[in-house]
Amino acid sequence: MKTISQPTVSTKIMSLEWGRIIALIAIITIHAKPFSTTPLFNGEPWLSLVLNQAGRFAVPLFFLLAGYFIAPKLISAPLQTLKRYSLPLLKVWFFWSIIYLLAPYNLTLLLEQGYLAEREGYWQFLLSTPLNTLFEGGLVHLWYIPALICATAIIAVLNQYQKVALLLPIAIILYMYGLAAGSYQPIFGLEAPIFTRNGPFFSCLLVAIGFEIRRVNWRCEFNIAMLMAVLGMAMHFTEARYLLHYDMPFNTHDFLIGTPIWAVGLFMMLLKKPNFGGKRTVIRNSILHTSKDVLGVYLIHLLIIIYVFNIATMLSIESIWLDIMIVPLVFFLSLLITRGIERTPLRHLLLR
Repeated sequence: MKTISQPTVSTKIMSLEWGRIIALIAIITIHAKPFSTTPLFNGEPWLSLVLNQAGRFAVPLFFLLAGYFIAPKLISAPLQTLKRYSLPLLKVWFFWSIIYLLAPYNLTLLLEQGYLAEREGYWQFLLSTPLNTLFEGGLVHLWYIPALICATAIIAVLNQYQKVALLLPIAIILYMYGLAAGSYQPIFGLEAPIFTRNGPFFSCLLVAIGFEIRRVNWRCEFNIAMLMAVLGMAMHFTEARYLLHYDMPFNTHDFLIGTPIWAVGLFMMLLKKPNFGGKRTVIRNSILHTSKDVLGVYLIHLLIIIYVFNIATMLSIESIWLDIMIVPLVFFLSLLITRGIERTPLRHLLLR
C-alpha cells in the first residue's frame, strides 16, 4: 500500500486536545439537559433546547479526530490496523454494556419494588429492538463505539483493495440515507432497520473526512474555516427550526445537513492553531493529563447523570441549582472515577 504523503504527528497537537475536552463537555451538556424545566418563550425551555443543539458539533468532531489520527496506519496496513483498533474498542463496549444492563437506573423503584422489577422493563425494551441494540449497546451513548468501528471497517476495506476513491461517495450516500430515514423521515417517508444515528450512516462520512484531511493534507485559512463553522452551525439550527413544521422536536437532531460542515470548520480552525492553549506548561500538562481520560469519562458520564438526578430527587434539591451545577459536577465525578479505575486491574476491561 502507498504510504502517507505527510510526516506522522509525533507530538500532541494542543488545539486538538482542547477540542476533545470541549467536545466532551458539550456531550455531557446534551445528556444532562440543564434548564429543561425552565420555560422561556411560549412555555418552552428554549435555553435548554438551544444548548442541546449547540453541542451537536461534538460527536462529529470526535469522529473527525479518529479518522485523522488513524489515517497513517490504515493506509500502511488497513486490515491489521482495523483488527488492532477494533478489538480493544469492542472489549470496552462489551463490558460497559454489561455494566449498564445490570446497573439500576431508578433508585426509588429499586427501593420500593426490588431489583428485578426495576430492571425488567429496560431489558424488555432492549429485546424489543434487538438489531438496534446490537448497534447501540447497554445504554444509548455506547452507540459511538460500534459506529466508529463500522466507519473504520469501510475505510480499511477500501484501502485494502485500493478503492479509496470510492470512500467519500459511499460515505455521502450513507449520510444522505441516514438523514432521509432519520431527522428528515417525515418528509421522505423512509424506514431503516435501525435508528440511523447508529451504525455507519453518519459516522462513515465524518471519519472519512478526517482520514482524507490527513491523507491529502487538506488545509484552509483560519478565517475560511471559521466561516465554514458558522455557516454549518447556522444551517444546522435553521434545519432544526424548519423541521418543527413536521413535528420533529427541536432537540432530537443528532446530525443534519449542516452538521458536518460545522464540525469540519471547527476542526480546520483547530488545525490552523496547533499551539492553542499550550504556551503555559501548567495548563498544557493539565490539558494533556485530562484529555487522555476523555474516553473513560465519556463511557461513565451517563450513569453519573442518572444517579445525580436520582439523588437530587430523593433530597428534593431545587432544579435551578442542579441546572447550574450538573455539567461540571458530572464532568469532575466522571473524571475522578475514571482515574480511580485506571489504578485498578479493571482498567484492562473498562478502559482502552
